[in-house]
Amino acid sequence: MSATADHAEERTNPAARLGIQPGQVVQELGYDEDTEQSLREGIEAITGTELVDEDYDDLADAVVLWFREDDGDLTDALVDAISLVDDGSPIWLMTPKTGRDGYVQPSEIGEAAQTAGLQQTKPFAVGKDWTGSRLVTPKASRAGKA
Repeated sequence: MSATADHAEERTNPAARLGIQPGQVVQELGYDEDTEQSLREGIEAITGTELVDEDYDDLADAVVLWFREDDGDLTDALVDAISLVDDGSPIWLMTPKTGRDGYVQPSEIGEAAQTAGLQQTKPFAVGKDWTGSRLVTPKASRAGKA
């Protein structure tokens, strides 16, 4: 795919930024009626399969974790998410944007990621109400895995 086609897909499919590939299994945690439906549909369009939920009993290729301020302990949620994927697989943390119900302070995200043994990349917009952060194990990021 050309760079121009890549940019066009990013504009039409918000999931294109996640680096998810066809055939991958993406496990979704924290789904509720407020999640960004266009991102969910975009992931399914890329993978060609539906998102799997918390009852999935095998390792996923990636996790999308929707997390709101009142959802409990973020560190615990991240540690749980790590156990659902192979080493080096990304965990995409989705939190409400500033000013939205359930907003999570960036310092809390950074602290929870570090405590869970993850490195956080630069946050980016995921639709009008959500922000996403790619979290990876330090070893995976040094090895250049995505």
